[in-house]
Amino acid sequence: MAVLIVAVIVLLICLLVLADRAVKVVRRGLRRREANERLAAAAAKAEEKVQRREAAEEVGGALTSVIPTIRDLDTRHVE
Repeated sequence: MAVLIVAVIVLLICLLVLADRAVKVVRRGLRRREANERLAAAAAKAEEKVQRREAAEEVGGALTSVIPTIRDLDTRHVE
């Protein structure tokens, strides 16, 4: 009888350890999923920023091709 009680106690301890590890695995998976979502959002935001910067450079280049910069003009002297 005593052996049976000890075996049940050992079995319950093993089950508690396994349940604890299962909970930790699930929590780790949730944290990784959330981190992955944050990383994807940050990457999308960075990509959008790069696209806006490239578009602004293109517009600036188009404007410069129509209106020359000050450095492109010769210095004028008043006589």
